[in-house]
Amino acid sequence: MCGVIGDPVAHSLSPIIHNAAFAALGLDWVYVAFPVPSAEGRLVVDAMRALHIVGLSVTMPHKQAIAEFADQASDDVMALGAGNTLRWVDGLVRAETTDGPGCVSALREAGADPTGKRVMVLGAGGTGRAVVQALSRSEAKEVVVVNRTRDRAEAAVALGLGRARIGVVEEANDCDIIINATSVGMTGNAESREPLIDPNGIGPGQVVNDLIYHPLVTPLMSMAAERGAHVVGGLGMLLHQAALQFSYWTGETAPIKAMRNAIETELERRSARGTSS
Repeated sequence: MCGVIGDPVAHSLSPIIHNAAFAALGLDWVYVAFPVPSAEGRLVVDAMRALHIVGLSVTMPHKQAIAEFADQASDDVMALGAGNTLRWVDGLVRAETTDGPGCVSALREAGADPTGKRVMVLGAGGTGRAVVQALSRSEAKEVVVVNRTRDRAEAAVALGLGRARIGVVEEANDCDIIINATSVGMTGNAESREPLIDPNGIGPGQVVNDLIYHPLVTPLMSMAAERGAHVVGGLGMLLHQAALQFSYWTGETAPIKAMRNAIETELERRSARGTSS
């Protein structure tokens, strides 16, 4: 058994993704959603032991606490102060993070390898920090971090291996890749109508990656497409971070095609029903 913990968690696409992967490889495994309130996060490791749970995906509000309640945490989790995965290593529950590598893998799949490129990251929360770290490791030429609060931006830059710096949104026209790691544009977000970037800073030859996947096409993506940029949606990162989790737990190569088909089918079903969850 594997699963995802969070509060709320009923809307999660993770059970769809992982159960499709188990089925594709003929594994007698199951992945379920566990609603776990914030105050009960520390009970999760004991539950993994008692129920013989092989691995867990971790979403809000537990991402920052994961380094504390796991038996051990990877260096990346310790550096980020957050993680999204629990797995067994030598009899201990270990916290990992797959968000940053998932983002880089999604970019490469979309023909937008960040190696040697100047990349702007909008947002310096948990996801933004993970992305800055992974981009720097992928040898991006420069990572420009834009965030409302300077202290968070500085924390993200500190993970940049000397390749990152604090910048301003007006520098977008000098960047090869622009990544939105904020919640602006997400369905239900009160800030969704606020423009993240001046349209004049976007044009042909640039890549705009919005890590939001609901809606599938965000206002930023629409604007970027109209300006001739290559647009990459958030489903790619969702898929590739899940694929890495799958490999951690099973030791098998994730069946990416089956996982992608499952996501697309589920989103089409939800769209037909007119539901946002």
